[in-house]
Formats: sequence, C-alpha cells, structure tokens
Amino acid sequence: MTSRWRGSSPTTSSNHPSGSIWSSSYPDRCAGVWRLMWIDTHCHTKYSYDNWLEPVALIRRAKALGLDGIVITEHYSYEASAPVEAIAQGEGLLLLRGVEIATDRGHLLAYGVEDDAWNIWGRDHWLPMEEVIERLQKLGAICVPAHPFREVGVCCLLERLLDVVGLDAVETHNGNNQDTDNDLAIHAAKHMVLPGLGGSDCHKVPAVGRCATEFFQPVSNMADFIGAVRAGNCLGGYYPGYSMEP
Repeated sequence: MTSRWRGSSPTTSSNHPSGSIWSSSYPDRCAGVWRLMWIDTHCHTKYSYDNWLEPVALIRRAKALGLDGIVITEHYSYEASAPVEAIAQGEGLLLLRGVEIATDRGHLLAYGVEDDAWNIWGRDHWLPMEEVIERLQKLGAICVPAHPFREVGVCCLLERLLDVVGLDAVETHNGNNQDTDNDLAIHAAKHMVLPGLGGSDCHKVPAVGRCATEFFQPVSNMADFIGAVRAGNCLGGYYPGYSMEP
C-alpha cells in the first residue's frame, strides 16, 4: 500500500452517511461499548457448489461456538440459500442471507436483496463492479467488498479498493485470509471511514467462526443488520470463541 492512506487518521468521509464513525484508532472506537452480538457474516454451504458443507453442520457448529447468528452468502445466487433458511428454523439460530457476487474487480458481498433479480447481466462472472453497486443501491441493499486484499487471479481489488464509490463497509476480517491481508483491509477501512465486517468465508466445518462481526445493537432480521452497518454499529474481528476442534 502507498502513502495515500497508510498511517492517516481521517475524521470524515463522503463514502458513508454516518460521516465520522472512527475515533483515533481501530478498534478503539468501540472501547467501553457493550458487545451485544457476534455474527459470522460470510458463510458458504454445499449450495455454493464449490464445497460439501452440509447446512445443518454449519448451523450446529456455529451454535456450539456460541455465535449469535450467521449469514449465508452463497456464490452468485441469493435464491440458492433458500434451503438453508428452512433448515435453520428448527435449529434456533439466527440465520440471514446475502450473496457473494463475482465482479470484474473482485468479490462483493451484498446484503438486502430478496431474490436473484439483482443480476441483470445474464452471467455469474466478470460482472461490472460499478454497475453492480449501482444496481444493488437501487434495490436498497448494501455492498461490502469481500477479502479485498487477497490476491487471486486478475480480479482483485487490492489498493483499487480506495477508489470504489458506493461501498457501505469493508470485510476487514476474513477467515480464509492471511492475517497480513486482513491488516491491510483494516487500514483501508479506517482510511475510507467505513465500518468493518468479519466473516469466516467457511467452506468446511473447522473454518466456521474464525472471523465474525460484533454488533452493538440488536439484530434479528436483515433490516436490523443493514441498519447497524449503515450506522457503523459493528466491528469485524477474530471471534474469541473460535476453535478448530469440533
């Protein structure tokens, strides 16, 4: 990363409606605030079709770790996670749904869509990021770049994250990332004065809950989730209850 942002301490930002949501350092802005809920905001199951993780195994593992909720973000499709929601109803764990979108500049987590009508491009890959963000905003959804500093192929944001307009938060903590990648995302979110989210990006049971998001106001549905993110009442982190052992 360059001097465009490293070491800076911004106090306002046009990227976020809340204006100043950071204090002097990350994560000190939340010092003394009651940690209300921990939610793993980036989870996959076998319905992403790139893994064999059974939804019930994910849900029960999250409960065993003491997580308060999970968000299923299957690749490419919101509707793909419908079966998981039905399973969760009998398990007593808050389960919300989003979608992980593959754009021409990296992956984007969308929260707040209600079906797959968001996808007007007729394909799953290389969707134009700027147009996707504009489309999601019109639908009332929020946009969060996933693992923005993970170098995978040519579709990586990296420092270009700083130039993206219309984001509502940054995934600062991803359970599949190297810690150094997460560190870069933390600093970028601070520079952009955007909230941070944490998610495990789990595709296997042992990965569930490595990273998650603390919410400082109650979340019981997607409207609450979006409201908390927009207000900056959340903080990505390494979940203290995480264990690789079942």
